[in-house]
Parts: sequence; structure tokens; C-alpha cells
Amino acid sequence: MDAHGQGQVAEVRPITIAVVALGGEGGGVLADWIVDLAQHGGYLAQATSVPGVAQRTGATVYYVELFPKAQADGREPVLALMPVPGDVDVVLASELMEAARAVERGFVTPERTLLIASTHRVFAMTEKIALADGREDAAALLAGCRDAARALVAFDMAALADATGSVLSAVLFGALAGSSALPFPRAAFEAAIRRGQVGVNSSLAAFAAGFEAAHGGQTAVPAAASLEGGARDASRAVRDLVDAAARDFSGDARAVVTAAITRLDDYQDTGYARHFLARLARFQDIERQHGDGSGRLLTETARQLALGMTYEDTIRVADLKIRSSRFARVREEAQIKDGQILQIAEFFHPRTQEIADTLPAAFGRWLLRTPWARGLVDRATHKGRVVKTTSIGGFLLLYALAKLKPLRRRSLRFATEQAALANWLNLVAATARADYPLALQIARMRSLVKGYGETHQRGQAKFDKLVVVVPRLLGRGNSGATLEALIKAALADEDGQALDKAIAELGFTTSDRAANSAHSRESGNPGQGLGPRFRGDERKSMT
Repeated sequence: MDAHGQGQVAEVRPITIAVVALGGEGGGVLADWIVDLAQHGGYLAQATSVPGVAQRTGATVYYVELFPKAQADGREPVLALMPVPGDVDVVLASELMEAARAVERGFVTPERTLLIASTHRVFAMTEKIALADGREDAAALLAGCRDAARALVAFDMAALADATGSVLSAVLFGALAGSSALPFPRAAFEAAIRRGQVGVNSSLAAFAAGFEAAHGGQTAVPAAASLEGGARDASRAVRDLVDAAARDFSGDARAVVTAAITRLDDYQDTGYARHFLARLARFQDIERQHGDGSGRLLTETARQLALGMTYEDTIRVADLKIRSSRFARVREEAQIKDGQILQIAEFFHPRTQEIADTLPAAFGRWLLRTPWARGLVDRATHKGRVVKTTSIGGFLLLYALAKLKPLRRRSLRFATEQAALANWLNLVAATARADYPLALQIARMRSLVKGYGETHQRGQAKFDKLVVVVPRLLGRGNSGATLEALIKAALADEDGQALDKAIAELGFTTSDRAANSAHSRESGNPGQGLGPRFRGDERKSMT
């Protein structure tokens, strides 16, 4: 007997269904529901599963084949154990990237496959650890899925699951029913959930939501994530700044600037947001006088300036760790139920540099250049420390550190960062007057400096090397493209070997200058070794 039997059986092919889901999303339950649905609906059903190595190196693939008993003529058909590329009728994907992976593996084809997918994202590890923004373009993923499938049913199923207090698999099951892909009525799907006897009421609510969304036949475009603490929740002063920025800026720059104002106010205060706007004023003039009409330089400078002014220091980390929104998010992710106790343990390993950065500037410099004092701190901090933020002592420790925010302007790190930002802004402005494309890449170059500790140190070292190269690119053909290639090389690895090689291929050397830059930062001398200065452009004092 062949794969589909003989005689009458050979004329009928099974219904093939592949489910790709991450751990904890109920993919196994969904497969069981489909099997139960089929068996009570007059079909033979077989289900298999192959788990991924880890949650994001490969989702578990559940594969189900359904064959009508009436067509089997009393014989058992031979059903496949795994989906075959080009031979899958329905693919159910619990997340947008997993839908794209199914397309890549050939499970989704234009001639046969109905693709049902949630448009929310659970970022892959490769996206999270990228030195730059490693996120895949959700709109491009969705477009690829639409082009690859015979039909696409896609919407944010995770949001519906949250709203109904259920799991995503129940929404997927509802979407499957609403798509009319299987020859069973809605009541049969709901009966399968009831027979499962697990979370019946919430699962039925999620099923109904998924059914209605799929029955509407609309494909939802993934929505961009909103920033925490939006302008609607901000103070009157911040709302006034946002309204003014909305009038003074246009295009992409308007969206970046208005979001940055709220971020800066949350990070420090409203005065800090005003200083951000004051720093951008000259770039509005530069765009009018030297721009190409796109406004790209203003937009990118605003984006990188906002990120640079909200750098991660010990005060910021402590503040974020003890926010009520974080505790709520952890409780939700851990699926803590009433009566259960949640404990959160945070691992901290501050170096002497981070401690000095938090101190008043003069004291911080003294600590870094005084061997005996630095030696004492080095010995006291050579091991990390675990702090339980759910304990009274751990919470109060971080609470006290977060309350140092009003003193941040006096810290060594603040002085260092503001001087570095001033030099970078001056370099962008001076270059824009002669070479707009090169200035745009200099603005983007600031993205190399991020994080704290060793991550920040490595990024700053790469940035310093590129600052040395910039004057040599002026007047060269394709200077912007050259610097863009160097930035990509800087992001290619952590230790900067790819960047060193790319610079050497251009015939440039930066080792001596970079070494001096690193020495200046370790000595606690803010602003030194951060590239050429342009006097008269920006003051380094903060109001």
C-alpha cells in the first residue's frame, strides 16, 4: 500500500497541518485539539512533534495529518511523520518570525498553503545580541509571508490572548475555525476545547476572539511598540514641549523629537529636555542651508543625541530595576498566580570605573588617579553581587541609588558624556557645511557608543578610531559611503578586528590616537581623546 493506500484511498489525500510554536505557547495543546476535533468528526488523525534545540534556535514543529474514515475503506492509510515542503495545506505560526521560518523551510507555498500567523514579535537571540539594531523588519516579514502563501490570516493574537486571560494557542484554534480551512463547524471546535477540560472558559473566550478576527478576513499590519511613559501621561510642561516640537519639526524628525522629549524628562527632568531642543536648533538651520531636502541629518542627529543624553549609568539601571511596571512584567512573564511568591534576584558587577562615574566629578577623578584608593575599590568589587529587589534590603539599596538622580549633573560620567556629545555635535555640524552625506554618517556613527561597563568602553574605542579617520575622508569621492562601510565593519565584531582591517585597507592608521583616548578616559579626564574640538559651537555647561 502506498502513502495513501490503494484503489479509492489513492484518490484522496490527507489534510496536512503544521504548527510552529515557541515553548510555553501551547503548541502541543493546539495539536491535541486538532486531533480530537478530527477524531470526533469522522477522520483518522496522526500527530507528531519535533522540538527545537532551544526556544529561539528553532520552534517546536507539530505536524498533524487528517484522513476521512469514509474514504479509507476499512484500511489504515500511511501518514507522514513530518511536513514535506510543498505539501502542507495549513501552517499555524505562533509568532511572525516563526511564520517566516516556515516560509523559508518551504512549508508555505502559493499553490496550496493557508498561513495563519500572529503578527506579534518575540525577538530571536541573534536580534537581541546584535551590536546595532538587529531586529528584523516586521513589515518585510509580513509581506514575505503574504507573497509566499495561497492565503494569509494574520493579526496580533498575543494581544487577544492577553485580553481574554488565555493562551495564544486558543486564539490560533479560533483563527483556524474562522478561516474555514477544515470541514468542521464552529461548534465542533468548541466541543474539542470543552473535552480538553483545561482552562475551558478562558480558552473559549480566546477562541471566540480569534474566530471573529479571522472571519473578518483582514490582515493586520504589525504596530510599532510605544515608549513607556507617553506624552499623554507626562506633566503639563512636557506636553507643552511636545506640542511646540510638533509645530517646529516635520517628517520623521517630528516623531523622533517628540518621543525624545518624553524620554529625556523621564531620565532627568524637563530642563534636560529643553537643553536637547536647544542643541538641535542649529541643525534645523543646517538642514535649511545645506540639506538635500530629506531632513535625514536632523532626524538622525536627534535620535542619536537623545540616546546619548540618556546613557545608562548606575542611577538609571537602579531606577529601571525597581519600577512597578518591571515587577508587573516579570510577574506576567513568569505567569505568577494569586498566592504564589515571586523573588527577583539581580546580578550586579560594578567596576571601579562605574563607581567613580557616579561620584561627583572631582572626587571621581581623584579615585581613578589615586593608586591606593583605586586598589581598595578594585579589591572590594572584584566579585559581583546578587541583589534581591523583592526583599526590603535589596529594594531600599537600589531605591537609594535611584534617588541620586538630582545629583547626576555633578557626576564624573555626566561631565564626560556631555563633553563627548558636544564634540560629536560640533563635528557633525562642521562637516555638514562641506559634505552632507559624510555628516549624516558621522551622526549615525554615534550609535557605536552604548551601554555601560566594558560594552561602552569597546564602543567608545571604535568611535574614537573613526573620529580620527573622518578628516581624511573630507574631499574624497563617496566619503559618506566609505564611512558607512567602516561603521558596518565596527559592528561586525566586539573586539574591533574587522574595523582595524577596514581602516588599514584605506591606508590609514589610528592606533596611537586610540591608545591616547583610552588612557584619557581611564584617567578620568572628560572630553579628552574624543576627537577634534570646534570652538564656539556649543558650550559644555548645562543649565
